[in-house]
Amino acid sequence: MTSYHHIFDSHAHYDDPAFDSDRSALLAALPEKGVCRVIDCGDSLASSRKAIALAAQYSYFYAAAGIHPEEADPLPEDWKKQLDALLSEPKIAAAGEIGLDYHSKENPPRETQKTVFKEQIQLANKHSLPVIVHDRDAHGDTLELLKEFRPCGVIHCFSGSVEMAREVLKLGLYIGLGGAVTFKNARVPVEVAKMVPKDRLLLETDCPYMAPVPFRGKRNDSSLIAYTAERIAEIRGEDPQKLIDQACRNAQTLFHVR
Repeated sequence: MTSYHHIFDSHAHYDDPAFDSDRSALLAALPEKGVCRVIDCGDSLASSRKAIALAAQYSYFYAAAGIHPEEADPLPEDWKKQLDALLSEPKIAAAGEIGLDYHSKENPPRETQKTVFKEQIQLANKHSLPVIVHDRDAHGDTLELLKEFRPCGVIHCFSGSVEMAREVLKLGLYIGLGGAVTFKNARVPVEVAKMVPKDRLLLETDCPYMAPVPFRGKRNDSSLIAYTAERIAEIRGEDPQKLIDQACRNAQTLFHVR
């Protein structure tokens, strides 16, 4: 694997227990592997606090605070007040990970998810923060709410069609692509990777999940973005380092991080 620099991981979960055994050593080593910035995304009030703590500890880290749709019920009565305070913390770059997930019947009711998503978009807009959006099997409702409230932000781990990508781009949003684009059965992600304008593409891991080929099924980390970048560059007929550089500039612009 070629060495790359200016790797900006726009979506990570280093607060996840999968990193408990070696988190400090791993995070201390990432800058030597070309990683310049990481957005660590909360998926609950508790994990958002952990993300904020990591951002305080590591100079190249920034945090996003939010409630994932799978965590949308039950919530404490004052959850909005708590999240409002978290979004005021130093080194908060976004509200996230927020959105809709209709994949499993065990997930909270759809109307509950939509209410929590809507209220978090409104909080993000209040703080002039971008949103980091989770959309799984909920493309229509996700797009409807984004059109209604018009936040800036990114659809992370984009899984919609090329047609949906066009609608997302019309709203001024970014598209985040990760390891899925390297999978053998990746047809739609490849089509999306081909058409996204170069100034709207973000690179991400969603680590510890979604490791790219040849590490699929293993724990992911920000250094493995190199494999995703090489695959996207191959699809687009571009130079991998130039693609990484552009994605870094895009993330800096969206998250107001330098």
